[in-house]
Amino acid sequence: MDLQLKGKTAFISGSTQGIGFAIAKQLLQEGSIVIINGRKKEGVDIAIEKLRQQVPDAKISGIAADFGKVNEVNELLAQLPDVDILINNAGIFEPKTFEDISDEDWFRFFEINVLSGIRLSRFLFPKMLANNWGRIIFITSESAINIPEEMIHYGMTKTALHAVGRGLAELTKGSAVTVNMIMPGPTGSEGMVEFIKQLADAKDITAEQAEEDFFKTVRPSSLIQRFANVAEVANLVTYVSSPLASATNGSSLRVDGGIVKTIL
Repeated sequence: MDLQLKGKTAFISGSTQGIGFAIAKQLLQEGSIVIINGRKKEGVDIAIEKLRQQVPDAKISGIAADFGKVNEVNELLAQLPDVDILINNAGIFEPKTFEDISDEDWFRFFEINVLSGIRLSRFLFPKMLANNWGRIIFITSESAINIPEEMIHYGMTKTALHAVGRGLAELTKGSAVTVNMIMPGPTGSEGMVEFIKQLADAKDITAEQAEEDFFKTVRPSSLIQRFANVAEVANLVTYVSSPLASATNGSSLRVDGGIVKTIL
């Protein structure tokens, strides 16, 4: 299927690895011009080289910026060209008991996970409306609905992204701009692999046993009973980025392995 993405320019925050990297790869395979992002230039350069190896003739570049530092965000915006597709993927997570989450933690999670998408959207959304075409996608999490007791601050930020995205979609009426939210479930990204390794080390068990235990005890409602792979998430993101998804707007879409049990 031709997703009609050839020549479209996309910016993906937090895309040197994991879900963001997989999205970049798929958009490049569709002929898009892709700008990736990571906190450090070295990481961005490594990711660009990997993508060029995996996708011959890829039109790829990158801009380093830490979304926890507003001066670096402003520098990124100054370098950013007009963009057709904005994928707000940057985010952090960490397990922490509620009583140990400091004020600084709450502010840090909100700035990186929520304000990153707000700042980018505020800059690019008016340009998309002026061009009468654009896609903004917020990568959230099933944790936006099933707030995890082991990282309430993370769940809060993901819920906030749905409010921001739906509100922004209301401003697209009558245009060819869409704003959507995509909710992955537990996904086998580098960050999740490290998270499972830490759980395994803490319990003195293997990573495989830790993954099995994770789905039995932490995410028992999963229907697939495994981590999704990053390409499975990127498949949905790539479609929603395309002109073919023109009637999908203001929607919270799931690629969660069936964890969320509600019908709507």
